[in-house]
Amino acid sequence: MDALHRGADALFILLGAIMVLAMHAGFAFLELGTVRKKNQVNALVKILVDFSVSTVVYFLVGYGVAYGAHFFVGAEDLAKQNGYELVKFFFLLTFAAAIPAIISGGIAERAKFWPQLIATAVIVGLVYPLYEGIAWNKAFGIQGWIESTTGHAFHDFAGSVVVHAVGGWLALPAVLLLGARRNRYRGDGSLSAHPPSNIPFLALGAWVLCVGWFGFNVMSAQSIDKISGLVAVNSLMAMVGGTLVALAMGRNDPGFVYNGPLAGLVAVCAGSDLMHPIGALVVGGVAGAIFVYMFTLTQNKWKVDDVLGVWPLHGLCGTWGGIAAGIFGQQALGGIGGVSLVAQLIGVAIGVAWAFGAGVVVYGALKRTMGLRMSQEEEYDGADLSIHHISATPEREVNW
Repeated sequence: MDALHRGADALFILLGAIMVLAMHAGFAFLELGTVRKKNQVNALVKILVDFSVSTVVYFLVGYGVAYGAHFFVGAEDLAKQNGYELVKFFFLLTFAAAIPAIISGGIAERAKFWPQLIATAVIVGLVYPLYEGIAWNKAFGIQGWIESTTGHAFHDFAGSVVVHAVGGWLALPAVLLLGARRNRYRGDGSLSAHPPSNIPFLALGAWVLCVGWFGFNVMSAQSIDKISGLVAVNSLMAMVGGTLVALAMGRNDPGFVYNGPLAGLVAVCAGSDLMHPIGALVVGGVAGAIFVYMFTLTQNKWKVDDVLGVWPLHGLCGTWGGIAAGIFGQQALGGIGGVSLVAQLIGVAIGVAWAFGAGVVVYGALKRTMGLRMSQEEEYDGADLSIHHISATPEREVNW
């Protein structure tokens, strides 16, 4: 019976890993559909290569930083308990690799290829695992201090803060240091529209992300005996809440409609195991409003050229999700309880400060040493031709 239970746990978390792995296709097609046609190939290549770099670095370094474990033993030892520790690594890797996928959307269309891969290695190997270890492995005694101070530990069931807020706040310094795409903001103060190149691909990316997100959230239980239908339905309610509010506030704009469910899902991750479904609906709706309002504000008023809106979507909605877990997780609002708003505020503040500070250091150092941005000519030609030497839809064959 124990062997069957171990095998079931290994299968359970493996299926979760596969579902979250599929989300990276969603990241790729969401970016592909949003950027201009001359940068579509680059979007596809970046996501896959970033994932590959993340895998190697997290296996060799990052997982050990977060959990104090390593895989430098014989395969016989690794295969024990049906290889559960290996599939757990696989599952958590897909979370870690989401960080560079998030950042990719913010810096699209003008970032150099190789400096971003170096940033990916540093972030997935060190920056992200340090906060991951604090939140999910009680590293450095910070969770113990929060619990002794507030009565409860910081709670982030599936990564509103650990993954999404950290990714979004890491992206913000990169976006600011890169500057806006050329001709995005004209000298007379007017705005040059860069509409999505392919709405069907954008929609496909959002749908793939939404489906995979149920593995992201539900399988965060990490064992089959802890699976909860509450997590699944809360994820569903937050998804539709974000969609409907984004539809209303975005005035039927398909870019907002298809980012609305993602905003809701980002926000519900932290408290999806605690909230009542109606609370999750509200949390998702608020997240949809945050995304539409803040995306419009940052692009049009503040002139921050965050191409996919990753700071509003992941940074701010993830921050809201961490706080919302401390509000809607309370029994007074139909939640399960066992969470403190003060603890949530402390945990969120630590994550945001760490991510933003680390982003300034990592991308600031790369800008000084290697440069972050393509040349004006390369940007004009597009990343597809400048970096990969082929467009998404070549019009003719070239004979060499």
